[in-house]
Amino acid sequence: MCGIVGAIARRNVAKILLEGLSRLEYRGYDSSGMAINSDNGVHAHRAVGKVQALKNKCEDAPLEGHIGIAHTRWATHGKPTEVNAHPHFSGDDLAIVHNGIIENHAFLRRELIEKGYEFKSQTDTEVIVHLIFDEVKAGKNLLEAVQATLVRLEGAFALAVTYNDDNERFIAARKGSPLVVGVGIEENFVASDQLALLHVTDQFIFLEEGDVADVSRDQVLIYDDKGELQDRPISVFNHHLDSTDKGDFRHYMLKEIYEQPKVIAACLDGRVSETSILTNCFGADSDFLKEVENIHIVACGTSYHAGMVAKYWIEDLAGLPCAVEVASEYRYRKVAVPKNTLFLTLSQSGETADTLAALKMAKGLGYLTTLAICNVPSSSLVRESALTLLTNAGVEIGVASTKAFTTQLTALLVTSVAIAVQHGLSAARETELVRSLRSLPAYIDMALKQDSAIKMLADRFANKQNAIFLGRGSMFPIALEGALKLKEISYIHAEAYPAGELKHGPLALVDEDMPIITVVPNNSLLDKLKSNLQEVSARGGELYVFADLDTEFHEEVGVTFTEVPKVPDILAPIVHTIPLQLLAYYVAVVKGTDVDQPRNLAKSVTVE
Repeated sequence: MCGIVGAIARRNVAKILLEGLSRLEYRGYDSSGMAINSDNGVHAHRAVGKVQALKNKCEDAPLEGHIGIAHTRWATHGKPTEVNAHPHFSGDDLAIVHNGIIENHAFLRRELIEKGYEFKSQTDTEVIVHLIFDEVKAGKNLLEAVQATLVRLEGAFALAVTYNDDNERFIAARKGSPLVVGVGIEENFVASDQLALLHVTDQFIFLEEGDVADVSRDQVLIYDDKGELQDRPISVFNHHLDSTDKGDFRHYMLKEIYEQPKVIAACLDGRVSETSILTNCFGADSDFLKEVENIHIVACGTSYHAGMVAKYWIEDLAGLPCAVEVASEYRYRKVAVPKNTLFLTLSQSGETADTLAALKMAKGLGYLTTLAICNVPSSSLVRESALTLLTNAGVEIGVASTKAFTTQLTALLVTSVAIAVQHGLSAARETELVRSLRSLPAYIDMALKQDSAIKMLADRFANKQNAIFLGRGSMFPIALEGALKLKEISYIHAEAYPAGELKHGPLALVDEDMPIITVVPNNSLLDKLKSNLQEVSARGGELYVFADLDTEFHEEVGVTFTEVPKVPDILAPIVHTIPLQLLAYYVAVVKGTDVDQPRNLAKSVTVE
């Protein structure tokens, strides 16, 4: 959600900025803009829609200069219009781009209006740029003006500022929203994500909470929130780990679905031996596993669904109570923390605003320790957590998460078994579970072989407006995830329910126009689930069943059967995810939606 790119160099930075914005398109946005600081002032273009619209403007009226800032906006305050697009100005020569939300903007706006400032947009961002200009007018230089302004802002933000009267540098800052500095030779950069800068550098400084960066051609000076100069380390991006090329795939989402066998193997690498969990994967000190008596899992969206599955695993294998909560709810209530509770967060990006805020709150509540399961080693969540287990999924471009979800599940299963071993799980059972885990990439590969069969189903959903997903036990969260995927990218209204809850309300929705999608593992709940599905069939519902052959489901009137490989019970939630991902993908293709960048959604949700 939203993206910032900034650059200072001896060459014209316009193409650098535009390429950076293109690389940030996966984050979700509805408008874009760019300001270039040149010898004759700061000039800008803004456009609604895709970055290509901004590129077209730049082709018609090129911008040239050695300092520039650029932005993709995801509308919060004010509609997605050109006047609300960034950059925003105070006067003609002070420009800003901003991610995040300023919570006290209304109060600050009233104050600035009383001082005579005129607002041209509906955004909270315009408040910041006028505050900075007000400090400049009072005699401060650009760095001092930004630092003085940040003290007055409430909320989460990342920003970059350029000023023509101070045109040997630009200033960047972050609080609660990610920002990274790219280090070059006689040129330096800033961006919301290092991917935006890989065409110009592979060396990065990750700004800490409250940091302000004074960026010039020859150096980057970083000040903490107390104004003290800091020496932040430079990290080198390992290019071979990630690829942003779609290859032969039509969409990033399909490519990422097919990468799952490989990335799950990477997730398991170094975490399991032939027969056991290698507990040093949690860090040198894994003694916390013995002390854990309770687990709290906090996450958002798809990651929350992964946490729900883990609850079944942890309570089944370890016999310990596990609570799973949406981060945006957890952080706004009074939380009772049982003795020796592990606080476990899940996030693909590691920058999810609500999850980060929940972690920061939890650190003062007396938890045993904090563990983050995350895909981005340099993320804020990883840096804030005492312990980390990386999922090793690689860059995920598609907004609808696929490989990040299944690697989260894999990491959670490793964690569940590790905890269970310290709480009485037998060596024989550990060996059995580890061998199942080691077979998981092969099982995923088998599930992907149903691609063609699932693709053929998609046409049946072309004119559907609603769908219901059903599951029981640990498959209920998978049903929730399947419904989320379908609604995210095809815009079909989809809901999920525990199958046993049908008769408590959802059955009223079932008719011949309502597709009912269900995932059916061959376990102790099979007969119960079959009874639930009979209730659907009796009311003319259109059933789509994903199950293995041993469940004895078969094609009949009103029932479409798709085979899923028979797997050990513990792996069923992960393997049954695959056909639901493929179904959502092919339905979206049939409906002609933007698969990789669905409307109104962002990859990294860095605001509340």
